[in-house]
Amino acid sequence: MTYRLEKLKTDMPADGVLRVTISEPRRRNAVDMTGHRELAEIWREIDRDDAVRAVVVRGEGEAFSAGGDLSMIEEMTADHATRLRVFHEARDIVYNVLNCAKPVVSAIQGPAVGAGLAVALLADISVAGRTARIIDGHTRLGVAAGDHAAVIWPLLCGMAKAKYHLLLCEPVSGEEAERMGLVSLCVDDDRVHETALEIAGKLAAGSQEAIRLTKYSLNNWLRLAGPSFDASLAMEFLGFTGQDVREGVRAVREKRPPAF
Repeated sequence: MTYRLEKLKTDMPADGVLRVTISEPRRRNAVDMTGHRELAEIWREIDRDDAVRAVVVRGEGEAFSAGGDLSMIEEMTADHATRLRVFHEARDIVYNVLNCAKPVVSAIQGPAVGAGLAVALLADISVAGRTARIIDGHTRLGVAAGDHAAVIWPLLCGMAKAKYHLLLCEPVSGEEAERMGLVSLCVDDDRVHETALEIAGKLAAGSQEAIRLTKYSLNNWLRLAGPSFDASLAMEFLGFTGQDVREGVRAVREKRPPAF
């Protein structure tokens, strides 16, 4: 299958292994309108691609993804139609990763924020570099932590840790993320991509029926959180209509703490 993409690159580094690379290296792989749409849609295409048995997702260069592009956020605050479209895409990113039958391995290096972080943590197996910097930055921006957070954080690391990091936007290193159960594995930074490819190769060589049905069964735990996720996403996008997010964006642009 040919993937017609602008902000995501794809290649097959090993038999049956598709590598998806978030590619905006000049902006640390920040996700703009096009990238956000592609992150939502690609999983359905992967599901239909018989040549793919496992997936590795990573960022180009030394960052996984620096989060949502500020111009996209500003457009969302100003236009209801844009806000509604991005809302549906944000929902699809989460559900399409969960429902993709092929096992997904994330290679998390450098900053991982926003829509990119959603894919990184919803992956079936996540490999983080020791100095990776995982941040859910929603409340710092002035909106609720919707996105993937309500689905996966409490299950992975417990409610106490989830609330601490989601309410305060406290960063998590790769080492700490492994200790608290937020990622599957932590390795030296220079081994992240190599390790992710090794794991994907093992998955691609295994029984596809057994692996895919096991993934489906385990992800029912996440599907049970569907109502909480839907509510959190609605609350996040309600925030995009308010004043706090405007101050949040200004603060990021001016590189200062927000004054809510």
